[in-house]
Amino acid sequence: MTEVLQVFRKSDADFFSLENVFSSIRPYLNNTVSIEKYNLHTRAAGINAILKNLFYLNKNKDKAKVFHITGDVHYSVFAFPRSKTILTIHDCVFLQNPSPFKRWLFKKLWLQWPVKYSRMITTISEATRKEIISNTGCDEKKIVVIPDPLSKHFSYVKKNFNKSSPVVLQIGTWPNKNLNRVATALKGLPCKLSIIGKLSEEQKKLLSENNIDYSNHFHLSDQDLVKQYADADIVVFASTFEGFGLPVIEAQAMGRPLVTSNISPMKEVAGEGACFVNPLEIDSIREGIMKVIEDDKFRETIIAKGLENVRKYDPEKIADQYLFLYKKIMANN
Repeated sequence: MTEVLQVFRKSDADFFSLENVFSSIRPYLNNTVSIEKYNLHTRAAGINAILKNLFYLNKNKDKAKVFHITGDVHYSVFAFPRSKTILTIHDCVFLQNPSPFKRWLFKKLWLQWPVKYSRMITTISEATRKEIISNTGCDEKKIVVIPDPLSKHFSYVKKNFNKSSPVVLQIGTWPNKNLNRVATALKGLPCKLSIIGKLSEEQKKLLSENNIDYSNHFHLSDQDLVKQYADADIVVFASTFEGFGLPVIEAQAMGRPLVTSNISPMKEVAGEGACFVNPLEIDSIREGIMKVIEDDKFRETIIAKGLENVRKYDPEKIADQYLFLYKKIMANN
């Protein structure tokens, strides 16, 4: 019998962050427990799709000693025995849905009911933990904060900073990634913007209107993504909402100066290794980028502190925290 069945959403080339999280720690877990990976049949979120996924999941209910829903498809917990189920919640962004009915439905089916049903909850930041408790009334002892690990793909690469025309790397194009404000903040600055993620026609229009010299990249392999970081002079991650914010520690590990949001969880994740800005104010984003470009001592300081900060996110240390939970549940079943 498999000891741990890790359940993932259906694979998609555009959505891979949580898959990368667990692929980076799985080698360390496999040294101690046997783990099998299971991907759902469909990514759709309608009632028929959910029932179809639960039907196939239920066929595996006797297959393992621990069932770990790794994120996004929280309703999957209902297919397995409650006493053997762990749910990882990466963020509660679904609570921001503009439709009152969909917001209510997501709150029930993705948050309140799965949290109540699961034996244990893990989440990736203290900010998300507080949000879960606030929206569910869950006993805080039931929730364990286990941060995201840093993939071994990301490590220090020396680069001479291009002060006259720096390459600014923007990770993500979804609304919370704040590309529109970043693009506006860069207007008139002598730099090149490298954007990871598919651009909408509206975003392309805004970039053109602001005369931004940009390149766009998506469907990147791990190696290609690392190269984008290596080629960058500055990483900007002025997100308005995150559960954790992996680009924060990826940029720090690569030795790139980071401009990120002065809100949770980014400010906790980054420690002292970043230039913090107000993500809702274009002038603040612009001033932060200019400070990194112009102030050599400040730039070198945040790079050094970033390299020190990422030691906390070593995948072997993160794997040990999940392993502790797996063994705890197996011991009580």
